[in-house]
Amino acid sequence: MTSSPVSVQLYTVREALQDDLQGTLNKLAEVGFTQVEPFAFTNFPGLGDALKAAGLTAPTVHVHFLGESDEDIAAVFDAARELGIQTVIDPHAPDELWKTAEGVDGIAAQLNDAAKIAAERGLRVGYHNHAHEFENKIDGQNALEYFVSKLDPEVVIELDTYWVAVGGADPVEVLGRLGDRVVALHIKDGPATKETKDQVAVGAGSLPIREIIEAAPNALRVIELDDSRDNRFTAVSDSFAYLTKEGLA
Repeated sequence: MTSSPVSVQLYTVREALQDDLQGTLNKLAEVGFTQVEPFAFTNFPGLGDALKAAGLTAPTVHVHFLGESDEDIAAVFDAARELGIQTVIDPHAPDELWKTAEGVDGIAAQLNDAAKIAAERGLRVGYHNHAHEFENKIDGQNALEYFVSKLDPEVVIELDTYWVAVGGADPVEVLGRLGDRVVALHIKDGPATKETKDQVAVGAGSLPIREIIEAAPNALRVIELDDSRDNRFTAVSDSFAYLTKEGLA
């Protein structure tokens, strides 16, 4: 099976996933996905078997580990390795930690320490942004890019390009500056407002999707909608179809 450079964040279809784990994964495979990005994966018993039955893999995952003990982090990473996950991404650190250099330095130090625990298991760790990392400024630059300057080279970034735009930055320019540090993109579309229900299928909004993907051509493209006024599963399917039609999948 050849893997597409496209994945989908399972939080997008969270209700369906809770109701019918296997059926939902099967439907995503029928759309054309070969990869998915789980969230809070330890809360889904049988996920590994369900992924295998659907013919899916999960190269990346979202799970909170910042602030946890080394023992708890190790347990999460061990569970990730059992599922064949390669990159464990913390999806959020609170806004207040991004307002000062000291706060950001602390987040970076935690990720650097976690990266050592991950490396012992053949894994790597990453961080996923929201808008506040770009709204807050440290030493004359957005807090996310300041943060990256404090990370060890082993720590990677999954750039949520929509929240970059919501935070007032240009995602294409940010990708140009971050380069290969970004190993995955959250691809979503809409008017770049903080109202998550404004999000729409990829290709139906105002973000420069082609330019974003071309700015990070080797990054995994993870379709996501935090929410929407439309049916989110339909939006995921339409997003995959759009990227395929445009030669971006």
